[in-house]
Amino acid sequence: MTDTTPETPKKPSPEEKRRMRSAARLYAVQALFQMEAAGQGVDRVAREFEDFRFGMATEDEGTELSEADPSLFRRLLDDAVMWQARVDQATDRALVATWPIDRIDPVLRALFRAAGAEMVNPATPIKVVITEFVEVARAFFPEGREPKFVNAVLDHMAREIRPEAF
Repeated sequence: MTDTTPETPKKPSPEEKRRMRSAARLYAVQALFQMEAAGQGVDRVAREFEDFRFGMATEDEGTELSEADPSLFRRLLDDAVMWQARVDQATDRALVATWPIDRIDPVLRALFRAAGAEMVNPATPIKVVITEFVEVARAFFPEGREPKFVNAVLDHMAREIRPEAF
């Protein structure tokens, strides 16, 4: 007789949890981009990502990302939609006056919305938010100046959204 006792799922290590949160942020940027580009709603896009895309992205070294943290992914999307006007206004103020948010690259716009959504929620330290989304920018723009631009804009946004963190 063989043992048919189901295995207890292994609890993720702290490093695996960090990677899952990083993957959730990357997926959130992709989902927000898709929502804007295709005119799709948050629930439809979130379900598509959760059902078909999680675990399919790769880091810049070509290794597969960990499974994404579904609760962070969903929170970022929901908060980005709920706080979009506030985040877009903070982004506009962080950009030079002649370069409003609607003129920037749509991937960067999605990134600023996801990062701003995480900034509005004080659960994550602001420096972690900035560092993580600069890394997301590096994933999308590995050879460009965009990561430095993202760092500057997010720093400005953070000082407005969560001044107590500085």
